[in-house]
Amino acid sequence: MPRILLKTENHSRDSAGMRYVYPVISRRAGGVSVGINLNPNNACNWRCIYCQVPDLVRGGPPPIDLSLLENELNTFLQWAGEGDFMATRVPAGARQLVDVAFSGNGEPTSASEFPAAVALVERVLAAHELSGKLLVRLITNGSLLDRKAVQYGIAHIGRMKGEVWFKLDSATASGMARINGTRMRPETVSRRLKCCAALAPTWVQTCVFKTDGKAPADQDMQDYLALLAPLAPALAGVLLYSLARPSMQKEASSLGRLDAQWMEALADRVRHLGLTVRVSP
Repeated sequence: MPRILLKTENHSRDSAGMRYVYPVISRRAGGVSVGINLNPNNACNWRCIYCQVPDLVRGGPPPIDLSLLENELNTFLQWAGEGDFMATRVPAGARQLVDVAFSGNGEPTSASEFPAAVALVERVLAAHELSGKLLVRLITNGSLLDRKAVQYGIAHIGRMKGEVWFKLDSATASGMARINGTRMRPETVSRRLKCCAALAPTWVQTCVFKTDGKAPADQDMQDYLALLAPLAPALAGVLLYSLARPSMQKEASSLGRLDAQWMEALADRVRHLGLTVRVSP
């Protein structure tokens, strides 16, 4: 396949020519993130209007071939560590592996094999002498936290000293319906976020953006802060980001990127809750 130079603007799942494993340059992680895509059929139980996945459909993943996943992860880590991957695919300033991230084209925890995949990653990292050197991350919408198997997998990540990035784009039922396409209640999200934080270090990740040229309403931000406030002592921090890549959903033309000044103003309000904040405009 042709050589593809990785960029923060391109998170193609096909950049390594593999089914489950894909490298990206993550502006929030700060280097090359080894992605694990447990939703190769582009199916998710949510439909976020800013999602960059093309041909997104509602649903869950097909059965995961764990043997293939293990082979791909082994192959990629060897390519990155001993081969020419870094020299030929990654810009000079980003040539470091920073994490293995369960992310991909849908909700990772919707795969019944999720706990087994976490154990698989631990085993492969140990084989490559990367245990404790690469952080294991789960990027999740948190919607399946009530499942015992999901809790087990997240607790395993916690024991590996990994972390979770838990999506929270709105703190109102109407906002979550509009942005994420889900019938979720704020109190349910709060309960699941609290559960997640008890199992593994948990960052809230929040995407904020303009809609039809307008920034989010101040009342929406007040509701967001009110949901975070009682949970602040249990959280690792908040990741605030705006749109870096175009949405592939029908609402794309109405969405816009917020400027750094607006983002920093919101970050200051979150910091007043006693939370660490990282901003990626």
